[in-house]
Amino acid sequence: MRVVLAEDLFLLRDGLVRLLEAHDFQIAAAVDNGPALTRALAELKPDVAVVDVRLPPSFTDEGLQCALQARREQHGLPVLVLSQHVEQLYARELLADGRGGVGYLLKDRVFDADQFVDAVRRVATGGTAMDPQVIQQLLAQRTQDSPLEKLTPREMEVIELMAQGRSNAAIAERLVVTERAVAKHTSNIFGKLGLPPSDDDNRRVLAVLAYLERR
Repeated sequence: MRVVLAEDLFLLRDGLVRLLEAHDFQIAAAVDNGPALTRALAELKPDVAVVDVRLPPSFTDEGLQCALQARREQHGLPVLVLSQHVEQLYARELLADGRGGVGYLLKDRVFDADQFVDAVRRVATGGTAMDPQVIQQLLAQRTQDSPLEKLTPREMEVIELMAQGRSNAAIAERLVVTERAVAKHTSNIFGKLGLPPSDDDNRRVLAVLAYLERR
């Protein structure tokens, strides 16, 4: 699995390279600035991009902007954002386009190597890997007249776990309920949001977040 990595801090970038290589990823490129990231994504067409949000030269949202541009040009390019901050506007755009794997992890909440490696693999294969704090910040922006207000507290728990990339079985285990109960909650969620049900968990999560972007 080929990875393009973008991180401006040398020690962190080198550590990520070593970690991914130790788990059988091939590092196609490891860059430290926006222009180099743009070139690497266009020329190398990796299986997944792991991208810091704030890269030179602007140190604002350079990395995320490059990733969004690459996804427009390479439909479905899997992107895992690794950041210290939740950039809500661009996070919503990234999540709402409904194409390919996406993830958004906060650096100071990645607690072990297995967690990070699992997230990279999940995104590379078309899934989602979302830090719960990112989801909470996005969902917290809902307005009083949003259909999200129709969801029960349990349904809110289910949709947040879905957005983290968890399967129905994993959600059932986390909430200590049956998979059948999770399936019923999921059906209710999409009915209340006016979204058609789907067997593709990733597509369902992206559809919910796309709706949030349009509100």
